[in-house]
Amino acid sequence: MKRTFAIAAVLAILAGCAPKTGGEPAAPAGVQTRSPSRAAQKKQYEIAVLPKGLVHQFWLTVKAGALAAGEEFHAEILWKGPEKETEVAKQIGIVEDMITREVDAIVMAACDENALVGVLEKADRAGIPVVTIDSGVTSDTPITFVATDNIKGANLAARELARLIGEEGEVALIPFVRGAATSEMREKGFIEGIQEYPNIKLVAKQYSQSLVATGMAVTEDIMTANPGLDGIFAANESGAMGAAQALNVAGKAGAIKLVAFDASDEEIAALENGTIQALIVQNPFKMGYEGVKAAVDHLEGRPVEKRIDTGVTVVTRENLETPEIQKLLHPLK
Repeated sequence: MKRTFAIAAVLAILAGCAPKTGGEPAAPAGVQTRSPSRAAQKKQYEIAVLPKGLVHQFWLTVKAGALAAGEEFHAEILWKGPEKETEVAKQIGIVEDMITREVDAIVMAACDENALVGVLEKADRAGIPVVTIDSGVTSDTPITFVATDNIKGANLAARELARLIGEEGEVALIPFVRGAATSEMREKGFIEGIQEYPNIKLVAKQYSQSLVATGMAVTEDIMTANPGLDGIFAANESGAMGAAQALNVAGKAGAIKLVAFDASDEEIAALENGTIQALIVQNPFKMGYEGVKAAVDHLEGRPVEKRIDTGVTVVTRENLETPEIQKLLHPLK
């Protein structure tokens, strides 16, 4: 009987030393289980990837890149975002939910560069590393920022639009959301670029609110107020398609030159039919992939660059069918 008790005691001690279910070791007494090193002890990470919105093809391509990285680096990707890019409070609530869930990392594009700072700092205090993609925040909390050089991209847009209108005339700017870092950087880059051409006048600036209907309405207003308008720069997909619709309805497609950011299927079709003359194309697949990769690298103790530039390319009808551009536009094919 004593021998039986002794064996049972040894088995109990060994059981107490075994790892917990799921491969995560039990925390020693007095040590917090929520720390940056906790995730590194797991076989699979849970990474929240939080876009600014869900309705644009751009974000679907970001998601594809994030999922590809998740598959490669053994991470479960939690994809969640507000329906519209203007829903700042909803995005803050989503981050709060991910903190409560104790995800291993947060990869996100901020709807507002200032409003998201507080909740991202809260995540950092909880031991959850933060990576920002596409649209950053006014804080050093994120371990890295993975994005297009938006000032450079908009500067390229200004040069291309200037070329298209013969370096003289009237142009308009359609940004998307006031307070969104990407929108503000594209405004800055375009204005700086167009100022290099003394014979070009910027006659209007109106926001699309990242809605096609609003983009169409503001374009109509701009054309009415400026009958001599020669060109438009639309700073994102929805603004571009709204402007394209307005130009078509007014019978001015091609006469008023349109340069736009992004490369949705609709934008590419508009480029092919001559409504849009040039697209400033980002690499959203790389953005999603590199965002998740940076989070995993950090969790596993590898160094991560503070800024990762995902590149920007001017696409026109002349180079649209080249292999390099087709790979950029269709990364999953």
